[in-house]
Amino acid sequence: MSQTRAVYNFNSVIVRTPSRSVVNGLRADDRGNPTYEGVKAEHDAYIDAMRAAGVEVTVLPALEEFPDSIFVEDPALVFTSGAILLRPGAETRVKETAEITPTLREMFDTVLDLPSPGFADGGDVLTTPKSVMIGLSARTDKAGAEALIGCLDKLGLKGEVVATPKGVLHFKTDCSLLDDENVLSTARLAQSGVFKNFKQIIIPEGEEPAANALRVNDVVMVGSDFPRTIEMLDKLGYKVVPMKTTEIGKIDAGLSCMSLRWFRDAR
Repeated sequence: MSQTRAVYNFNSVIVRTPSRSVVNGLRADDRGNPTYEGVKAEHDAYIDAMRAAGVEVTVLPALEEFPDSIFVEDPALVFTSGAILLRPGAETRVKETAEITPTLREMFDTVLDLPSPGFADGGDVLTTPKSVMIGLSARTDKAGAEALIGCLDKLGLKGEVVATPKGVLHFKTDCSLLDDENVLSTARLAQSGVFKNFKQIIIPEGEEPAANALRVNDVVMVGSDFPRTIEMLDKLGYKVVPMKTTEIGKIDAGLSCMSLRWFRDAR
């Protein structure tokens, strides 16, 4: 995949203010409801960290009708060359795409619709220097992944379909890109062989949710509940920014879910 800058170099981000209904967000495991105040505080800190990393943040209004709409990464993908409107795999989230479409059409010259049939969530998509990896999961099926590859091709990007470990919600639940050569991965995903072209840094046992870290320019954001992962990355020379994710973690979310990130060229 040809590029002139690292895929984790961003100057633009879209986020959405959490709704009060966020306490009713989807979850695979019931770890109790988050509080609205807790989610809002974590989201506010996330915005602050993005701005501190040198990114301009566009904050969209809350959508009370959609409890999971804080997770803007699932209904769309964004790149310097354009945006792709996705079809989320959870029925209650399908209409979120229409809500974010006007913003993307305003910000991007090229906005593509995911062809039917099939569905795909942005949480299953990891952009690397070599390809855009699309993990099959309960939220992204084969038809959706193949349709997405066609859209990526139109944007000059190479897509590839990979497997998500059984029982894992999203591909990026278990991994994140640290730099051009290294990925952060759970042991279960690393064993699948999908990262054969990368050096794999394995999450310490018991801290698997820390795998959903987020590289933004010079920093790596990591959930603050995972001290061994933070210490490991710090010793490896990464500039780690601990981020509280206790409340959003109760609704199966991590750091990448809460933003759409890209490098916006001057028009």
